[in-house]
Order: sequence, then structure tokens, then C-alpha cells
Amino acid sequence: MSVEVALAQTVVASWKLVAGRADKLFNGLSDAELEQEIAPGKNRLIYLLGHLTAAHDRTLAILRLGERLHPELDEPFLKLPDRAATEIPSGETLKAAWLQVNAALLAGVEKLTPAEWIERHADVSEEDFLKEPHRNRLAVFLSRTSHLSFHIGQIILTLKK
Repeated sequence: MSVEVALAQTVVASWKLVAGRADKLFNGLSDAELEQEIAPGKNRLIYLLGHLTAAHDRTLAILRLGERLHPELDEPFLKLPDRAATEIPSGETLKAAWLQVNAALLAGVEKLTPAEWIERHADVSEEDFLKEPHRNRLAVFLSRTSHLSFHIGQIILTLKK
């Protein structure tokens, strides 16, 4: 196995580990638990579920892996703060979207070759990519894995209160 293949497999394995932890957390949350705030006056867990689902959905397009599945989640979970949207999807609807989006994301990244991992992502122009080749798919995916880990920590601390 080449170093490049091993690195790509390591990145995907790390994602699977972190996403699996999130799956277990989210699937175990009741509607009442989803309404808990991470701190007084701060985001609720249902908002974090929607936020992460929307961010991962957007990642499909950024990594050029396919069309977005749930762009309707951007407004209430990426553009607006918690409680600003008049209506949000139910916890069950968000959990289903979470699983759908992450399955599509995983299927897409598992097909990437080592060379494709270091190609530019969709939010950087070809001209800018020539100047900053670190703005690639791998960097985005590592950032998403870190972002997910951060929010998992918030969720775990919230549930221990």
C-alpha cells in the first residue's frame, strides 16, 4: 500500500469514527433532550443537529461529490441563530436527513483517489488554488471532521448536566 493510499484511508477512518459517535449520540436523543441548551441562552441540541446536517450537506457540493440533498436547512441552521427561524424540522426529520447526508458524504469520499483528495474544492477558484494549493478537498474534510468533534464535545457536556 502506498503512503498516499494509507493517508486517504486514515482520513476516512477518522471521519467514520467521529461520525459514528455523532450517530450514536443523535439517535439516542429524545425530543425533550434535543430541546436542551448547551448553556443558558445558547444553542439547543436540535439546532446543533440541524447545523451539522446542513454543514455536511454543503460539504457534498464543496467537495464536488454531488448535488446537495437538503439546501433548505441552510436558512434555519447556517444563516440564522437558534430560535430565529419561525419553524424548523422535527427531530425525527433532522435525524433522517443527518443519516442520509452522511451516507452520501461517506460514499463520495470513499471513492476519491489520493490525487483527487488534493484537488481544489469548489469554493476556491482555479487561479487562487494555484497560489494556495492547500485549499483542497482534504483540508475541507479535515476541517469538517474537527468541526463535528467540537460539537460532539458540546453535546456530551450538555447531556452530563
